[in-house]
Amino acid sequence: MEQINWKGILESLLFAAGDEGLSLKQIMTVMELEEFQAIELVEQLKQDYEMQNDRGIVIVELAGTYQLVTKKENSLYLKRLVESPGMSTLSQAALETLAIISYKQPITRIEIEDIRGVKTERPLQTLTSKGLIKEVGRANGAGRARLYGTTKEFLDYFGLKDIKELPPLPEPTDNDFERDDADLFFEKFQETLETNLDTE
Repeated sequence: MEQINWKGILESLLFAAGDEGLSLKQIMTVMELEEFQAIELVEQLKQDYEMQNDRGIVIVELAGTYQLVTKKENSLYLKRLVESPGMSTLSQAALETLAIISYKQPITRIEIEDIRGVKTERPLQTLTSKGLIKEVGRANGAGRARLYGTTKEFLDYFGLKDIKELPPLPEPTDNDFERDDADLFFEKFQETLETNLDTE
């Protein structure tokens, strides 16, 4: 019988969960494990990362969730990557995510995904690494999801003194009636920011 690679499965789950992380209960539910089995599995994977000096990531426990994060000793190279010319522009996905956060903050990842209609882990990671967004609190209710908001760097990036300077988004016209609301939202956001940058 084929042996199940439990550590590999857990690693995949943690990677897919991104900065939201996974609680012990989520790991138990998804992997159909008892609590002691899940704890032991997490500890084994943590030790694997910590004992192998050539690995670039580790598992940490933050606010009751387990997450994959980069090692602190690699921060210099991560900073170079973020500051490199190729990283200076935002993808369409990142721009859409940033548009939603800037106008709807504070907002959770699930709420962002409800508006975009697609997963948003990677754009959130990109925006966080660029310092344009940050965690600003936790939502009430089960899971206490992270709430995201913009940063001072966001204001600097788009030449704003205050978040209140974001122009109001125009209401859809009759010609826009048949268009997707989300597409119109993102297009209007991009237009307003480009106009703002052109006047700098």
